[in-house]
Amino acid sequence: MPDDPRAAAEALFRDRVIWDDHAGFGPDPGVDLSRLRTWKDAGVDYLSIDVGYDVMDWRDAIKSLAAFRRWIVAAEGYRLVASVDEVREAKKAGDLAVTFDLEGMNALDGSLDMVELYHGLGVRQMLFAYNRNNLAGGGCHDEDTGLTAFGREVVAEMNRLGMVVDCSHTGHRTTMEAMEASAAPCVFSHSNARALKDHERNIRDDQARACAATGGVVGVVGIGIFLGDNDTSTAAMADHVDYYADLIGPEHVGVGLDWAFENDDGGGADLKDLNPDYWPRRQYDVPHVGCAHPRQIFELAEELFRRRYGAAEVAGIMGGNFMRVAEAVWR
Repeated sequence: MPDDPRAAAEALFRDRVIWDDHAGFGPDPGVDLSRLRTWKDAGVDYLSIDVGYDVMDWRDAIKSLAAFRRWIVAAEGYRLVASVDEVREAKKAGDLAVTFDLEGMNALDGSLDMVELYHGLGVRQMLFAYNRNNLAGGGCHDEDTGLTAFGREVVAEMNRLGMVVDCSHTGHRTTMEAMEASAAPCVFSHSNARALKDHERNIRDDQARACAATGGVVGVVGIGIFLGDNDTSTAAMADHVDYYADLIGPEHVGVGLDWAFENDDGGGADLKDLNPDYWPRRQYDVPHVGCAHPRQIFELAEELFRRRYGAAEVAGIMGGNFMRVAEAVWR
């Protein structure tokens, strides 16, 4: 442990890229993107922004993507990037580097051609499903029918284009088959350990091991009901980091906070009444689901130093590990 964990964390945030692999605010063309400053103020250098998920129509995903691109290109202090070198350049300039992700393949509308379109518009990772089954595979809150023939075609196309295969929110069998099918490293951008909190959104040890075997990374998510009993503490996040570091090695652990603007007042989101098909009451029976705030990413780094992680290990967890995957996959 360094003599001064806080000073060590400050040096890390100054010198290394800090990477949050998934933002959880709802994809909506009308969202106030000036609130992305929350991540800048927290010292985050790169953020993957969700532009669509299976709950919504694919055409609405396109509208959100168009609106988000327009705002980010025009705004000062933010930069759309297509390579890790551009992420590093953005950090030097004090800009927040941004790419996009899709939570589920309903956004493809059943067409393999859509993968290249999204890639060209800045989508650099895509999940198979958002909780429920779709044409590509099974969701984590559904009967897991496995990776479909269409899903296999999409994996191959993502590998060809340089888009990261993301297994969060996806059923167990589908994730295992997808990771086996992929020729490139895969990730769970925001999925906690089911051994610590038995929730269907969390993943089992064999899933985490399979991800690491691809050269991939599992991102610890800040959602309280996935960390524990709606516990959004930094210590709870560090506990999941510890678990994964012991299970698969710290070089395969990262952060995908999944923070949303509606959590800014501390009240959290009430998911159980939104759409019980996608957020089944048996799993989301909490009045207000909390999420750790982006400022806690710095606290997490400090806590990991206190827990005797080495500087290289913390640098990897805070960003270097996801960067390694991006360098291997993005084109």
